[in-house]
Amino acid sequence: MQNIIEQLHYWLLKVPEMFHVMTEAEMTERTAPNNWSKKERLGHLCDSAIINLERFIKIQYDVSPYVVSTYDQVHWVELQGYQKLPIEEILLLWTSLNKKILVVLENLSEQTLSRPCDMGQQQKVTLKWLIQDYLDHLEHHVKKHL
Repeated sequence: MQNIIEQLHYWLLKVPEMFHVMTEAEMTERTAPNNWSKKERLGHLCDSAIINLERFIKIQYDVSPYVVSTYDQVHWVELQGYQKLPIEEILLLWTSLNKKILVVLENLSEQTLSRPCDMGQQQKVTLKWLIQDYLDHLEHHVKKHL
């Protein structure tokens, strides 16, 4: 868990640096009609943080196994209008959410990390797996698209 926490701390510093060297045109450009811009990708990471923060908290006390529900990522990005928001507002949201996630992660016990989660389609995972998946998802978008 310590490695995940350290990686999240790293990205909390690195992601804002990445955006501060981009122009508005670079942040809002869509390379194809159905592709997100860099601002929208960061918005998507905000949405992921919102959803996963709730999961990481509820898994600790909810009925076991916790049933992980999905959400419509495309609609979330579109309906929240990330493309038109100032980048500082999106960065503040993303940073604040991930700092809150860090607080939750730093207070997890080893026993809690093994709580079961039902991903549907016969896929059972643990809270620890879900946390690692959150970090992997974040890093996928940051390394590939930002």
